[in-house]
Amino acid sequence: MKFILRFYKNWALPISMLLGVVSYLIYTILPLPQGIGTAVSKGISIMQPTLIFGMLFLSFCKLRPTDLKPCRWHAFLLLIQVSMFTLMAALLILFPHLHGRLLVESAMICFICPTACAAAVVCAKLGGSAAHLTSYILLINIAAALFIPLIVPLVNPHEGQTFLVTFLLVLRHVFPTLICPLLLAWLIRYTMPRLARRLQNTGDAAFYLWTIALTMAIAVTTRSIAHSNVPVATLLGIALVTLVCCWAQFYIGRYFGRPSNDQIAAGQAMGQKNTVFAIWMAYTFLTPVTAIAGGFYSVWHNIFNSYQLYKKRKAKSAKV
Repeated sequence: MKFILRFYKNWALPISMLLGVVSYLIYTILPLPQGIGTAVSKGISIMQPTLIFGMLFLSFCKLRPTDLKPCRWHAFLLLIQVSMFTLMAALLILFPHLHGRLLVESAMICFICPTACAAAVVCAKLGGSAAHLTSYILLINIAAALFIPLIVPLVNPHEGQTFLVTFLLVLRHVFPTLICPLLLAWLIRYTMPRLARRLQNTGDAAFYLWTIALTMAIAVTTRSIAHSNVPVATLLGIALVTLVCCWAQFYIGRYFGRPSNDQIAAGQAMGQKNTVFAIWMAYTFLTPVTAIAGGFYSVWHNIFNSYQLYKKRKAKSAKV
């Protein structure tokens, strides 16, 4: 039993990803009654944000408001994300019938997409500064809420898609899963200190909540790819673009974080994305097909995180 628990602890992310794929395949094979699919989708839509809320709440309980300070690398990463998004948007505005438009839109989504809320949990497991990363999560969400409404209506105009409407849509998507758990954690810290101390000693509970949410996310990703009517060549193109964007952003983040000895936090800040937001953004504002980009990116950044955790564990074993 101890061996099984240790094995799961060491390989939690790849196991969760595999479970996500397998669970979807089993779901498609089983002769389930009509209406089960709708119930399962509704259940996931409720459980996934609930798990993420709980994961963030436990993580934020360990942070004080004074821990959230701006770093020099925050400015560099924000500038790069916003600039890349704006440049690719300008390309699509100038050349609306550009061959390979879907690939450019996919890259746009990858760059402006905010940092995943779970990045703070993974960052802490890797030995990075969860406080610095959380500060960046707040900043990039603010930047996304401002720049997406400014630029996306020019790329893909829709009737009634004003700045205010788009801004409120983005804010409504971000506020419940990011700001609410942060405010609740700080409220408990200052009004119920005894409970706060207990919540701060929950160990890796936040990480394991994330692995359950990840299983659901990968199952949904598998479903979206399996049900897409996109040509194989386009699928492969989007997969390649998202892989390059993922690698580039982890590299850029670590590069700018290195002078401050904060490469882990900066790498996760730039590379690990809120792919649920990316999928929603594609469906809501851009060409719906590009929602697949969020699914592929979810696979790539979780593979990279699994590799980083493996290296961290290996280095720790070598020191013992």
